[in-house]
Amino acid sequence: MPKKNDELTETQKSPFDLGDVVGFKIKKEDFTGTIEKAYKNAFLVSFKTDDPDILDSYHDKTVVNWKELTMIKQAPRPEKVDEEKPAEDEKKK
Repeated sequence: MPKKNDELTETQKSPFDLGDVVGFKIKKEDFTGTIEKAYKNAFLVSFKTDDPDILDSYHDKTVVNWKELTMIKQAPRPEKVDEEKPAEDEKKK
């Protein structure tokens, strides 16, 4: 079913955003990584490992469903500007 313009995707409903440092599991091992890209219900996460098996399989990146992530450190969020209200710079003119 196609997404309507006013519907949010699962990742837009999630508490995560690009740049967040998150925790996740691969093969029952805990890893920490940074969100690089958002998909419909998952995120592309880059991470570092010294395990040659995991490095060979994942190449320091993996896609993880947002429900499987835990927040470690939230990236700074840009302030949202109301479209109805003029920005501060416009008020001064």
